Amino acid sequence: MATEGKKKHFGIDPKTREIVLGKWRMSLPNSPALRVLIGVLLVFGGVLGFLPILGFWMVPLGLLVLSHDIPSMRRRRRKLAVWWARWRSKPNSSGKS
Repeated sequence: MATEGKKKHFGIDPKTREIVLGKWRMSLPNSPALRVLIGVLLVFGGVLGFLPILGFWMVPLGLLVLSHDIPSMRRRRRKLAVWWARWRSKPNSSGKS
């Protein structure tokens, strides 16, 4: 199978510089300034998510784009990813994983 090596996940693929949202992939520009501009515009558009066309979904996507270039945001994203993985692997009250 050709997609065997490509694991579905969420985040930024460091090898290809693509945002991965499950099966969807979107490449990021090579310019750090352009990536930061896109991230800021997404967050700003998400804050105005009550308006038509814009949506609150833009805030987390903008923060994800910004975390590629801003070290403090990158650390928070990694901590969140580790917490999420631990939380998902914890057995639930019935003893199942």
